[in-house]
Amino acid sequence: MRMTSRFVRLMLLFVIFCYGIPANSEESPDAPPAGAIWLLQIDDAIGPAISDYIVRGLQRAQMQQAELVVIEMDTPGGLDTSMREIIQAIIASKVPVVTYVHPGGARAASAGTYILYASHIAAMTPATNLGAATPVQIGVPSIPIGNPEDEEDNQGPTPTTMDMKMVNDAIAFIRGLAELRGRNADWAESAVREAASLSAQQALQENVIDVIAADLDELLLELDGYVLVIESEEYVLNTQGRYIHAEDQDWRTEFLKVITNPNLVLILGMIGFYGIILEFYNPGVGVPGVVGVICLLLAGYGLQMLPVNYAGLALIILGIALMVAEAMAPSFGIFGFGGIVSFLIGSIILIDTDFGAFQIGLPVIAATGLISLGFIFITISLAMKIRKKDIVTGIQTMIGMVGVAMDEFEVEGMVKIRGELWNATSESPLSKGDQVKVVDVSGLRLKVEKGDQVNE
Repeated sequence: MRMTSRFVRLMLLFVIFCYGIPANSEESPDAPPAGAIWLLQIDDAIGPAISDYIVRGLQRAQMQQAELVVIEMDTPGGLDTSMREIIQAIIASKVPVVTYVHPGGARAASAGTYILYASHIAAMTPATNLGAATPVQIGVPSIPIGNPEDEEDNQGPTPTTMDMKMVNDAIAFIRGLAELRGRNADWAESAVREAASLSAQQALQENVIDVIAADLDELLLELDGYVLVIESEEYVLNTQGRYIHAEDQDWRTEFLKVITNPNLVLILGMIGFYGIILEFYNPGVGVPGVVGVICLLLAGYGLQMLPVNYAGLALIILGIALMVAEAMAPSFGIFGFGGIVSFLIGSIILIDTDFGAFQIGLPVIAATGLISLGFIFITISLAMKIRKKDIVTGIQTMIGMVGVAMDEFEVEGMVKIRGELWNATSESPLSKGDQVKVVDVSGLRLKVEKGDQVNE
């Protein structure tokens, strides 16, 4: 109990310490001066952690009266919800935002293309590319969406109504962004409909981007004196000689990257459930229960930030419930194996996206399934061993014991066994002093049969 109390206190102190640290607070002594150029980076798949980092960065840049925000981007795409949060923050920003695909060899694929279109200024480094913005839903094969008149040329599967809804919604969204920023809306539609891509030079020629620059210095030189319209007012950029503030990803972003990893969410969930099961098996220990609850809360927090398929979540909960039922009341595998099957299917379809970075890996699913299978086998083997063991406690242990009849009776009387007097019944008459053997127990009454006669 002391160990549990110390563990809980340490966890509370850790949480208080973390929340007490200002995450790049505006009162920080190293806050950049007003009029600085803020540099943010997207160098990974776009998910809840990157979205939180960019949104907070834009808000801080506005509070610090920044001259310009430059988002350096190299991304394969990401989650639709996170992408839209970033785009909403960019559109609402009173500070001009430049999205810069950098360095050479980088890309702004899928969600990155939408963010590029939403920015006040779109820029690229030579040898970079953008495009391939077709949305893909989990479980739906990639289907080329062309014009209805081209049906004779379509050799692949016919798009479903849901496919068309998703594609049309994406087209309307990116065309709206293109019209907002005065960029090529027709190519934006082809990026969604046909998964088209462009190099930096082609993008400049097609009026998809505004600037090509080899590095940040060249980009700022190109943008000096650039005229923008923000909230119906002209805004002239003055980028020369400005302080450049690189807003690094802080502990909060790194924590969100870890906690929103679907593989870790699944593992934390399993640790949580098994910890609670162990606590029920060994009440009073405390540590498994505390660790289990913490892991479950962390898993739930990570899960609510991801696109969840609720059918998959229901299957996982059902599977765990069946495995717990197997552990508590062994059914010799019926509940356990059914629970494992339900758990595996639910894990596969849990995250509702086809983007690989936010799917649960099959090796992780297989590993958790094998661990659960081993747990079920251990439970069944222990149950079988217990069934085979002789009873060592309770009144049933008296079966087979030998005693003496204390008086003469034909059906019911008293017998003495191990120095104790018991009410007993017999199917044959007994005389005082007859040896008897216990053959059954019913409540507090013994059933005996006559043995060899002995002295009292």
